[in-house]
Amino acid sequence: MNSEKNIVIAIDGTSASGKSTNARLVAKALGFTYVDTGAMYRTLAWYSGQSRIDVHDPKVVGQLCRQWKTKLMCIDGAVRLIVDNYFPEKEIRTAETSALVPHVAAVPKVRDWMKQKQRDCIQFGSLVMEGRDIGSNVFPETDYKFYIDAALRARSERREAEGVNEDLAARDKRDSQRAAAPLMVPLGAKVIDTSEQTPAESSQMILDHIRAQMQAEGILLDGQ
Repeated sequence: MNSEKNIVIAIDGTSASGKSTNARLVAKALGFTYVDTGAMYRTLAWYSGQSRIDVHDPKVVGQLCRQWKTKLMCIDGAVRLIVDNYFPEKEIRTAETSALVPHVAAVPKVRDWMKQKQRDCIQFGSLVMEGRDIGSNVFPETDYKFYIDAALRARSERREAEGVNEDLAARDKRDSQRAAAPLMVPLGAKVIDTSEQTPAESSQMILDHIRAQMQAEGILLDGQ
């Protein structure tokens, strides 16, 4: 990139809306670093389970988050949160870990810690960061904000195709009513409904919007 300033593309959205797939496709197309913030919360949830703490006690969870030994690493174009020199890639995707995530993610002290850690990812260059509060809380100053959504029926069918039985309506309500950094459409975000779109179609829409905005701002990507 010809600009000295790294760019952050924030992609927020509901569960099973396709934000992860779109974020990966956009990051690959632009040559940006991909950041899955949900994996960071999952890593803490897994670590909480390993530490056998009471995840229903916000004070205990917050204390654990402040004390665990972590570092950020960029591996194959994606940022990972490493704990004690280990990345629990498979462990954070289990049903057991998933059940703990809502409890740790709702703790204000955890969200404060995660926000700083996620902002630190800018050390790896321009980012495509996906989550639920990126454009509204983590990088509200970015000019590149997207909110991915889809009809509840379409999202439920996607989860079922993955072999996952999840009450997405309850998840949406919990995320949007959370006191700390709730799920919302960030100010100035472009909303994309993927209900009837393939990942290729929706990611291309995002890329077209990004490139048009960059061109208007006089920002050139490598090779352009």
